Amino acid sequence: MARHPPRHSILAMTSAALMVPAAAAHAETITFEDSRAGGPPAGWTCGSTGGGTPKWTVAADAEAASGRYVLKQSGKAPFPWCVKQGTALADGIVEVKFKAIAGREDQAGGVVWRWKDGDNSYVARANALENNVSLYYTERGRRQTIKYVDAPVAANAWHTLRVEFTGTQIRVMLDGNSYIELNDSHIAGPGAVGVWTKADSVTAFDDFTYETKP
Repeated sequence: MARHPPRHSILAMTSAALMVPAAAAHAETITFEDSRAGGPPAGWTCGSTGGGTPKWTVAADAEAASGRYVLKQSGKAPFPWCVKQGTALADGIVEVKFKAIAGREDQAGGVVWRWKDGDNSYVARANALENNVSLYYTERGRRQTIKYVDAPVAANAWHTLRVEFTGTQIRVMLDGNSYIELNDSHIAGPGAVGVWTKADSVTAFDDFTYETKP
């Protein structure tokens, strides 16, 4: 005759199974100190939406937000981007310090999230020429404006751009102030996170941080 475990053992095993924790949140801050100067950072994929000649390099900066090196975009392309390989966030936080150095057409620093490829992602950016903060989605290579608001964005100064996203909820913050908070459902599901610029913007990035939400 088959032997069955005592009822209290079954209850104990069931309770243990129910107590298995959900996937833990993961957070990482990247300062670019460990990447070789003169080229794109190791573990990142860089390019542009719409062609052009983006130039993403790790460069020395005596005024880096932390350490001695930054990630710099100094080429010209419609929408240059550089994303962290191996990231796949559906809900979470992405934050970066950026400095708009130069640009006649634009002086933008931004972040991307739920990035599927160069043609599909969310974008939030701050612009030192226009003094505003904007939220976009890019779908099939076409960028669409969701909202923009005026905000002080001084050139040649470090700013902190932060986006919090959960489900359809999106919050965009600059230097600790919340400028955009709304719901949008255009880009769903997990995707990579990274940084973004526009046109001829020469922009430095440092202290790139992302955090997943379980």
